[in-house]
Amino acid sequence: MDPNRTDADPTGGASSDAASPDTFGDTGLRASFRGPYADGPPPEDLEVHYPDLDRFGPAEAWSAVLNSLLLLGYVLKGLARKLVQWRRGSWLWCASEGMVEGFFAMGPTWVKLGQVVASSPGLFPDDMSGPAQRCLSDVPGFSFELVRQTITRDLGHDPSVLFRHIDERPLSAASVGQVHAVELPDGTEAVVKLLRPGIHERMNRDLRVAHVLAKLLMRTDLGRRANTAGMIRDLHRVTNQELNTALEAYRQHEFRENLHAFGDNWNVTAPEVIWEYCGPHMICMERVVGVPMDDFEAHQEMGFDAEANLRRGMKAWVEAMAVHGPFHGDLHAGNIWALEDGRACFLDFGIMGEFSADWQQMVRDILYTFMVDHDFARIVRGYKKLGIIRGDLGDDEQLGAMLAMVFEPIMASRMEELQFADLFQQSLQLSEQMGDISAPEELNLLGKQFLYFERYVKGIAPDYQMVRDPFIIKNLFPEEAARLMDDVRTQEPAMPVDPDEDL
Repeated sequence: MDPNRTDADPTGGASSDAASPDTFGDTGLRASFRGPYADGPPPEDLEVHYPDLDRFGPAEAWSAVLNSLLLLGYVLKGLARKLVQWRRGSWLWCASEGMVEGFFAMGPTWVKLGQVVASSPGLFPDDMSGPAQRCLSDVPGFSFELVRQTITRDLGHDPSVLFRHIDERPLSAASVGQVHAVELPDGTEAVVKLLRPGIHERMNRDLRVAHVLAKLLMRTDLGRRANTAGMIRDLHRVTNQELNTALEAYRQHEFRENLHAFGDNWNVTAPEVIWEYCGPHMICMERVVGVPMDDFEAHQEMGFDAEANLRRGMKAWVEAMAVHGPFHGDLHAGNIWALEDGRACFLDFGIMGEFSADWQQMVRDILYTFMVDHDFARIVRGYKKLGIIRGDLGDDEQLGAMLAMVFEPIMASRMEELQFADLFQQSLQLSEQMGDISAPEELNLLGKQFLYFERYVKGIAPDYQMVRDPFIIKNLFPEEAARLMDDVRTQEPAMPVDPDEDL
């Protein structure tokens, strides 16, 4: 049976609800329900399968024609609004508004493209990234009947016998799924995140179309510089990982477990996965309440110390990247919140990166160089070991001086004057001069996260310099961090949450 079919038997062959239910009091709820992932997902469900990206048949051809007409029509509609409402915005703004409406009509793959535009203001004009913000917050949802079918197919029972209550209106909708509030039989407030029905086939079909367009763009100078074909191949890889809910839930659980490995980070969290109610197309987790990291006005109104929250979240993320392995790879504002109790919270673990042991050491070497001794020859040695630059290219000290020319502005500039997009472009150009780049694909995710951090810092604390904050490396280099904190008189963020309390 195709798991993406919405007209398939919703029970998936599971036993009926009438078969000896384990009831919760006299309500008929199954109080001790244990779904297929109650003991964690089996290893085979954690494997990611990648459909052929180069296949192009009648379905892809029809999709290409239909989507082209839709996008053109909506962009023209947006431009027509400009003629009627002259003060509405620039021509580009109005065209981008039409583009976003077209993305909604075209489906999840194109909404995800809009999210890239919205989340990368340093790479796209403001009149494009502004309208594209709707791709982060206004994505249309799917019907509750499809929600019911998905839950019944995954867990074998109708949601009415699994939950005390399920809200038919989604809390949020995103490109690949949506979230509904539920109340478990014991009264626990939780949420279920469900994949859009049929999304695997639809997104991979659209990605094949996008791959053809990207390869055509590779014939232009702009396409070659942007490596459009490589961008789509990477999106294909990341998307199919994101569509594996078992893998997402597992990564979320591991990330949460690693947060307190050093006995701190009590003010940073991720929702606890409730495995008993997870399945192949859905994740159940604790419900959290807060505001997105970029809702700067809400931070002030609620009395949050937004800068402290940002520092705590950044420290935890750096430790995940440099020590634990899996790190969050999609830190747009909807995925990192300030909670009502003062904690920073990471959400949505569909896109993750993970460095090998050698790359984790490289990250630690870079942090030590930036923040402790500025010995850029150390970075050169690491780059040679990883094959980013050729081992016979030249003297480590001389090459280190070249790297210093690129990176030292980080340590001299205020964040509001620093564009990470420009910095990464300069870094790539320098690496190309030094030798072939063989960095793992996760480096693309890393650069994207710095763009997100740039936006938050500029909105929250434009004078804050991440590379001069020893708190970030407190657990990586304890002695050096303590000394630096004394030297620069840096304070640790206050502790609004008592780690001894039952959170």
